[in-house]
Amino acid sequence: MILKRLYFGIFFCLCAVTYAQEGQQVPIQEGTILTIAQPTSAEYQHIHFPRKNFIIKRGGIADMKSVLGKEVEVVAFSYTDDGETQVTLKRTDGKKFFRNFKTVDAHLEDALSSGELIK
Repeated sequence: MILKRLYFGIFFCLCAVTYAQEGQQVPIQEGTILTIAQPTSAEYQHIHFPRKNFIIKRGGIADMKSVLGKEVEVVAFSYTDDGETQVTLKRTDGKKFFRNFKTVDAHLEDALSSGELIK
């Protein structure tokens, strides 16, 4: 009987911790400076850069190495229904991404946890 209560208590605590972690959002403000880092896979998964063919059609250079290590500023953010933070980023040096795009969007929590963005 005591063992069942102990298991139930541990299970309840683990569920409560998991639920609390899902609802957490990263505190962010407009003007926060972040750095774009190396993606974990071949492409960026959580920073939504335009596709390479779209960059080329607009006359840009589709070189992902050109954004590596660049500092970006959060110009806008919003919270989705899923509880994620969607941010709009622009370069701090005033240049455009791939010579044509002023801003890009990203999922903040996922990008920070995967290492694509660094605070």
